[in-house]
Amino acid sequence: MESTIPTRPGGITRSLRAGALLLLDLILPPRCLSCGADVAQAGALCGACWAKVDFLGPPQCACCGLPFEVAALAGDLCAGCIRKPPPYARCRSVFAYDPDSRGLVLAFKHADRTDAAPGFAAWMARAGAELLADADIVAPVPLHRWRLFRRRYNQAALLALGIGKLSGRTVAPDLLARRRDTGNQGGRSRVGRARNVAGAFTVRPAYKERVKGKRVLLVDDVYTTGATAGECAKALLRAGAAAVDVLTLARVVKPVGTDLG
Repeated sequence: MESTIPTRPGGITRSLRAGALLLLDLILPPRCLSCGADVAQAGALCGACWAKVDFLGPPQCACCGLPFEVAALAGDLCAGCIRKPPPYARCRSVFAYDPDSRGLVLAFKHADRTDAAPGFAAWMARAGAELLADADIVAPVPLHRWRLFRRRYNQAALLALGIGKLSGRTVAPDLLARRRDTGNQGGRSRVGRARNVAGAFTVRPAYKERVKGKRVLLVDDVYTTGATAGECAKALLRAGAAAVDVLTLARVVKPVGTDLG
């Protein structure tokens, strides 16, 4: 009697997907996100471009993630966080925003390079593994509706969705709303940035009960002065969130210009 082995539909789907990706790689080889050179897999940097990026990690401020130049004890804070503790609990970022990484960020943010989102999300999931482990909800910093209309996508939402897919965490892309169009933050001083976004964010009514008692991981592309992250955190805490952590693709360590929104 001829035996039959049942086939799992999920296995077929995975095989078809893998075959399609292999065929796509043959037709359109993966390119470096920065220079366009051939790379082994999509969403990666070539060796030369990877070496130029200043990836962040310990030693760093236990709160805002600012890198320290010398070794530090676990729990040590930078002078800024000691002087004025931010409303969020912890912030972590993948790499420093500087002349070598600026092109990566701006192409993703303003030049429709949404193909970079899965690779960036994977980097962020690794850099923020400790934060993700504690998160109940992942939410992006929102764009105002008119800016979203002009840009056609919210880069922070793409990152949040990618992180959620990798981590299995619940993502709420529309948890926060931007009450008014705050314009571009570029060119503003630290004080000016804080004033510009003061009170600009709120938790949407549909989420107010779901946020209570939860730890929210806020996702954005770049951490500059912390003004935007801080205002979003305040809105979440006012709505009853237990705590807010922040995860960004890049962060300003040393001023490199005023082209960030």
